[in-house]
Amino acid sequence: MKKAIIFDLDGCLVESEVLALKAVAEEAQRLGARDVDVEELGRELLGLKMSAIADWLGKRTGVPTPGDFGARLDTGLMDQYPTGLRPVDGAAALLSNLDESGFSMAVATGSSFPRMRLALEVSELARYFEARMCSADLVANGKPAPDLFLHAAKVLARAPCECLVIEDSPHGVKGALAAGMTAIGFVGGGHLKGRRDEQAGTLLRAGCTIVVRHLSELESLIRDKESLMYVG
Repeated sequence: MKKAIIFDLDGCLVESEVLALKAVAEEAQRLGARDVDVEELGRELLGLKMSAIADWLGKRTGVPTPGDFGARLDTGLMDQYPTGLRPVDGAAALLSNLDESGFSMAVATGSSFPRMRLALEVSELARYFEARMCSADLVANGKPAPDLFLHAAKVLARAPCECLVIEDSPHGVKGALAAGMTAIGFVGGGHLKGRRDEQAGTLLRAGCTIVVRHLSELESLIRDKESLMYVG
């Protein structure tokens, strides 16, 4: 049986992190934290669900984050998606090839369910994940807890050891490993421009088996090195 592939969404399949980090930085500055920038937010917040981001922002700024923070940020991002969101380079080709070859695939994201679905629809990737779209909205604890990945494995009807996770954040990698899965790091997203080497090191230290810079590299790894599934 072919192994199952679980993809992070933001920064791995769609270029949404660029938009999200900019929006969070603007909110932090509005709350008075003028020294918060996109680079710091990228290091600290990638992969986290909105409630965790709000908690971090409140501690960082010293100002309670407004209760409507998550809903307001989600709405603002979703308004941008129809014209401002694009898939990560190579995403459509990779998913098409894996789908044609019979690999089971799911998405596991810290994004809300509505934002996840819209992102996949706008980027024309939704058809590869129908009924296998897993949002942190659906579990008690988001990344780095294993809950979301275990939920995705259940949706795929596969054991955790049969699942390979593609992640761009150390929070996601830690969650995948805690779930008993193998993680491959991805640093090709636009939000990592200028710091791909730094993030690759971070992902390897978090426990990734290997890190790739373009999605085209993943297909050969998945096809030719299935032993990766059992590393760790």
